[in-house]
Amino acid sequence: MVDSPHILWKPRSESPILSVDAIHIWCASLQRSVSEVEQLAASLSKDERDRASRFHFPHHQRRFIVARGLLRHLLADYLAVSPKEIEFSYLQRGKPELAGDRHLQFNLSHSEELVVYAFCLSHPVGIDVEYLRSTPDLEPIAARFFTKWEYDELRSLPPAERTSAFFRCWTRKEAYLKACGDGIGGGLDQIEVSLTPEAQIRQIHNSVLTDRDWDLQNLAPAVGYVGAIAAQASNLHLHCWHLHSNSSC
Repeated sequence: MVDSPHILWKPRSESPILSVDAIHIWCASLQRSVSEVEQLAASLSKDERDRASRFHFPHHQRRFIVARGLLRHLLADYLAVSPKEIEFSYLQRGKPELAGDRHLQFNLSHSEELVVYAFCLSHPVGIDVEYLRSTPDLEPIAARFFTKWEYDELRSLPPAERTSAFFRCWTRKEAYLKACGDGIGGGLDQIEVSLTPEAQIRQIHNSVLTDRDWDLQNLAPAVGYVGAIAAQASNLHLHCWHLHSNSSC
Protein backbone atom coordinates (compact mmCIF):
# COMPACT_ATOMS: atom_id res chain seq x y z
CA MET A 1 0.00 0.00 0.00
CA VAL A 2 0.95 3.61 -0.38
CA ASP A 3 1.44 5.49 2.86
CA SER A 4 -1.18 8.07 3.75
CA PRO A 5 0.78 11.30 3.15
CA HIS A 6 1.04 10.31 -0.53
CA ILE A 7 -2.57 9.19 -0.94
CA LEU A 8 -4.74 11.31 -3.20
CA TRP A 9 -8.18 11.73 -1.67
CA LYS A 10 -10.43 12.25 -4.67
CA PRO A 11 -14.01 13.54 -4.89
CA ARG A 12 -16.53 10.97 -6.04
CA SER A 13 -17.21 11.19 -9.77
CA GLU A 14 -18.75 7.79 -10.50
CA SER A 15 -19.21 4.39 -8.91
CA PRO A 16 -15.73 2.82 -8.87
CA ILE A 17 -15.06 -0.83 -9.64
CA LEU A 18 -13.48 -2.80 -6.78
CA SER A 19 -10.77 -5.19 -7.99
CA VAL A 20 -9.30 -8.11 -6.04
CA ASP A 21 -6.00 -6.30 -5.52
CA ALA A 22 -7.49 -3.10 -4.08
CA ILE A 23 -8.98 -1.56 -0.97
CA HIS A 24 -11.43 1.30 -1.39
CA ILE A 25 -11.54 3.92 1.37
CA TRP A 26 -14.36 6.43 1.66
CA CYS A 27 -14.41 9.45 3.96
CA ALA A 28 -17.50 11.55 4.68
CA SER A 29 -18.76 14.24 7.00
CA LEU A 30 -21.56 13.29 9.37
CA GLN A 31 -22.90 16.83 9.26
CA ARG A 32 -25.83 16.66 6.84
CA SER A 33 -28.94 18.69 6.13
CA VAL A 34 -32.25 17.66 7.67
CA SER A 35 -33.51 16.43 4.30
CA GLU A 36 -30.38 14.31 3.76
CA VAL A 37 -30.69 12.76 7.22
CA GLU A 38 -34.33 11.93 6.53
CA GLN A 39 -33.41 10.38 3.18
CA LEU A 40 -30.69 8.24 4.76
CA ALA A 41 -32.95 7.24 7.66
CA ALA A 42 -35.49 5.93 5.17
CA SER A 43 -32.94 3.40 3.91
CA LEU A 44 -32.30 1.91 7.37
CA SER A 45 -33.79 -1.32 8.68
CA LYS A 46 -36.28 -1.27 11.54
CA ASP A 47 -33.56 -2.55 13.86
CA GLU A 48 -31.26 0.31 12.86
CA ARG A 49 -34.01 2.90 13.30
CA ASP A 50 -34.75 1.45 16.73
CA ARG A 51 -31.07 1.69 17.64
CA ALA A 52 -30.98 5.30 16.46
CA SER A 53 -34.00 6.19 18.58
CA ARG A 54 -32.25 4.96 21.72
CA PHE A 55 -29.53 7.61 21.53
CA HIS A 56 -30.16 10.29 24.16
CA PHE A 57 -28.56 13.21 22.32
CA PRO A 58 -29.86 14.28 18.89
CA HIS A 59 -26.37 14.71 17.42
CA HIS A 60 -25.47 11.14 18.40
CA GLN A 61 -28.66 9.92 16.72
CA ARG A 62 -27.86 11.93 13.58
CA ARG A 63 -24.32 10.57 13.40
CA PHE A 64 -25.54 6.98 13.65
CA ILE A 65 -28.21 7.48 10.98
CA VAL A 66 -25.81 9.14 8.55
CA ALA A 67 -23.01 6.61 9.12
CA ARG A 68 -25.27 3.61 8.61
CA GLY A 69 -27.24 5.20 5.80
CA LEU A 70 -24.11 6.04 3.82
CA LEU A 71 -22.80 2.52 4.44
CA ARG A 72 -25.96 1.08 2.92
CA HIS A 73 -25.72 3.34 -0.13
CA LEU A 74 -22.07 2.50 -0.72
CA LEU A 75 -22.68 -1.23 -0.34
CA ALA A 76 -25.67 -0.92 -2.68
CA ASP A 77 -23.40 0.60 -5.33
CA TYR A 78 -20.91 -2.26 -5.08
CA LEU A 79 -23.61 -4.94 -5.07
CA ALA A 80 -25.97 -3.28 -7.58
CA VAL A 81 -28.97 -3.55 -5.26
CA SER A 82 -31.23 -1.16 -3.37
CA PRO A 83 -29.85 0.18 -0.05
CA LYS A 84 -32.93 -1.25 1.69
CA GLU A 85 -32.09 -4.73 0.43
CA ILE A 86 -28.80 -4.87 2.35
CA GLU A 87 -28.94 -7.32 5.26
CA PHE A 88 -26.30 -7.54 7.97
CA SER A 89 -25.19 -10.25 10.32
CA TYR A 90 -22.89 -9.63 13.27
CA LEU A 91 -19.86 -11.45 14.59
CA GLN A 92 -19.58 -12.35 18.27
CA ARG A 93 -18.04 -8.99 19.20
CA GLY A 94 -20.42 -6.97 17.04
CA LYS A 95 -18.52 -6.50 13.78
CA PRO A 96 -21.08 -6.20 10.95
CA GLU A 97 -20.79 -8.22 7.76
CA LEU A 98 -23.05 -8.95 4.82
CA ALA A 99 -25.52 -11.70 5.66
CA GLY A 100 -24.86 -14.80 3.59
CA ASP A 101 -22.01 -13.30 1.56
CA ARG A 102 -18.49 -12.83 2.87
CA HIS A 103 -16.93 -12.07 -0.51
CA LEU A 104 -17.25 -8.31 -0.07
CA GLN A 105 -15.52 -7.34 3.17
CA PHE A 106 -16.10 -3.95 4.77
CA ASN A 107 -15.55 -1.99 7.94
CA LEU A 108 -16.34 1.49 9.22
CA SER A 109 -15.32 3.87 11.97
CA HIS A 110 -16.45 7.31 13.03
CA SER A 111 -15.21 9.95 15.44
CA GLU A 112 -16.84 13.30 16.12
CA GLU A 113 -18.19 14.46 12.72
CA LEU A 114 -16.17 12.17 10.44
CA VAL A 115 -16.83 8.63 9.20
CA VAL A 116 -14.53 6.37 7.18
CA TYR A 117 -15.31 3.14 5.34
CA ALA A 118 -13.12 0.37 3.91
CA PHE A 119 -14.19 -2.14 1.23
CA CYS A 120 -12.17 -5.12 0.05
CA LEU A 121 -12.79 -8.38 -1.80
CA SER A 122 -12.19 -11.56 0.22
CA HIS A 123 -9.51 -10.15 2.56
CA PRO A 124 -10.50 -9.28 6.18
CA VAL A 125 -10.17 -5.53 6.67
CA GLY A 126 -10.39 -3.14 9.61
CA ILE A 127 -10.36 0.65 9.78
CA ASP A 128 -10.24 3.13 12.63
CA VAL A 129 -10.25 6.92 12.90
CA GLU A 130 -9.90 9.23 15.89
CA TYR A 131 -10.24 12.96 16.38
CA LEU A 132 -7.05 14.42 17.83
CA ARG A 133 -8.07 15.82 21.17
CA SER A 134 -6.50 16.69 24.48
CA THR A 135 -6.57 13.64 26.75
CA PRO A 136 -5.50 14.42 30.35
CA ASP A 137 -5.41 10.74 31.36
CA LEU A 138 -3.48 9.70 28.27
CA GLU A 139 -0.63 8.00 30.15
CA PRO A 140 -2.85 5.94 32.50
CA ILE A 141 -4.85 4.74 29.48
CA ALA A 142 -1.63 3.79 27.69
CA ALA A 143 -0.35 2.00 30.79
CA ARG A 144 -3.54 -0.07 30.87
CA PHE A 145 -3.95 -0.94 27.18
CA PHE A 146 -0.54 -0.61 25.48
CA THR A 147 2.34 -3.07 25.64
CA LYS A 148 5.29 -2.15 27.85
CA TRP A 149 7.37 -1.25 24.80
CA GLU A 150 4.62 1.02 23.42
CA TYR A 151 4.12 2.69 26.79
CA ASP A 152 7.85 3.29 27.22
CA GLU A 153 8.06 4.71 23.69
CA LEU A 154 5.18 7.08 24.42
CA ARG A 155 6.77 8.33 27.64
CA SER A 156 10.10 8.89 25.89
CA LEU A 157 8.55 11.43 23.52
CA PRO A 158 8.39 15.18 24.21
CA PRO A 159 5.01 16.06 25.80
CA ALA A 160 3.95 18.02 22.71
CA GLU A 161 4.22 14.86 20.55
CA ARG A 162 2.49 12.39 22.84
CA THR A 163 -1.14 13.03 21.86
CA SER A 164 -0.62 12.34 18.16
CA ALA A 165 1.62 9.34 18.94
CA PHE A 166 -0.99 7.93 21.33
CA PHE A 167 -3.77 8.10 18.75
CA ARG A 168 -1.54 6.72 16.00
CA CYS A 169 -0.86 3.71 18.21
CA TRP A 170 -4.49 3.35 19.24
CA THR A 171 -5.93 3.47 15.72
CA ARG A 172 -3.35 1.00 14.38
CA LYS A 173 -4.11 -1.50 17.10
CA GLU A 174 -7.87 -1.12 16.77
CA ALA A 175 -7.80 -1.37 12.96
CA TYR A 176 -5.98 -4.71 13.29
CA LEU A 177 -8.37 -6.01 15.95
CA LYS A 178 -11.40 -4.95 13.90
CA ALA A 179 -10.01 -6.81 10.89
CA CYS A 180 -9.75 -9.88 13.14
CA GLY A 181 -13.38 -9.37 14.18
CA ASP A 182 -12.45 -8.68 17.79
CA GLY A 183 -12.44 -4.92 18.33
CA ILE A 184 -10.84 -3.61 21.50
CA GLY A 185 -12.70 -6.29 23.45
CA GLY A 186 -10.18 -8.72 22.02
CA GLY A 187 -7.39 -7.00 23.92
CA LEU A 188 -5.23 -4.18 22.59
CA ASP A 189 -2.12 -5.99 23.79
CA GLN A 190 -2.61 -8.70 21.13
CA ILE A 191 -0.54 -6.58 18.77
CA GLU A 192 2.44 -4.27 19.21
CA VAL A 193 2.82 -1.40 16.73
CA SER A 194 5.06 1.57 16.08
CA LEU A 195 4.17 5.03 17.38
CA THR A 196 6.15 6.88 14.71
CA PRO A 197 4.48 8.34 11.60
CA GLU A 198 5.49 5.20 9.68
CA ALA A 199 3.01 2.43 10.49
CA GLN A 200 4.62 -0.87 11.40
CA ILE A 201 3.54 -4.07 13.13
CA ARG A 202 6.27 -5.10 15.57
CA GLN A 203 4.70 -8.23 17.06
CA ILE A 204 1.47 -10.21 16.95
CA HIS A 205 0.59 -12.37 19.95
CA ASN A 206 -1.70 -15.41 20.20
CA SER A 207 -1.99 -15.87 16.43
CA VAL A 208 -0.60 -18.26 13.84
CA LEU A 209 -0.26 -15.25 11.52
CA THR A 210 2.75 -12.94 11.57
CA ASP A 211 3.33 -9.33 10.60
CA ARG A 212 4.16 -10.55 7.07
CA ASP A 213 0.54 -11.69 6.67
CA TRP A 214 -0.80 -8.19 7.32
CA ASP A 215 -0.69 -4.77 5.74
CA LEU A 216 -0.99 -1.81 8.10
CA GLN A 217 -1.06 1.79 6.90
CA ASN A 218 -1.80 5.29 8.12
CA LEU A 219 -4.79 7.32 7.07
CA ALA A 220 -5.06 11.10 7.23
CA PRO A 221 -8.65 11.66 6.08
CA ALA A 222 -9.05 15.21 7.39
CA VAL A 223 -7.27 17.90 9.34
CA GLY A 224 -7.28 17.04 13.03
CA TYR A 225 -7.89 13.31 12.53
CA VAL A 226 -5.63 10.27 12.44
CA GLY A 227 -6.53 6.80 11.27
CA ALA A 228 -5.28 3.41 10.20
CA ILE A 229 -6.26 0.61 7.85
CA ALA A 230 -5.34 -3.05 8.38
CA ALA A 231 -5.87 -5.92 5.95
CA GLN A 232 -4.97 -9.59 6.10
CA ALA A 233 -3.13 -9.39 2.80
CA SER A 234 -0.17 -7.72 1.17
CA ASN A 235 0.48 -5.61 -1.90
CA LEU A 236 -3.06 -4.25 -2.07
CA HIS A 237 -3.56 -0.88 -3.74
CA LEU A 238 -5.31 1.79 -1.69
CA HIS A 239 -7.84 4.10 -3.40
CA CYS A 240 -9.44 6.90 -1.40
CA TRP A 241 -12.45 9.14 -1.99
CA HIS A 242 -14.21 11.96 -0.20
CA LEU A 243 -17.98 11.51 -0.25
CA HIS A 244 -19.37 15.02 -0.22
CA SER A 245 -22.79 16.15 0.92
CA ASN A 246 -25.55 15.98 -1.70
CA SER A 247 -23.69 13.29 -3.66
CA SER A 248 -25.57 10.39 -5.19
CA CYS A 249 -25.30 8.67 -1.82
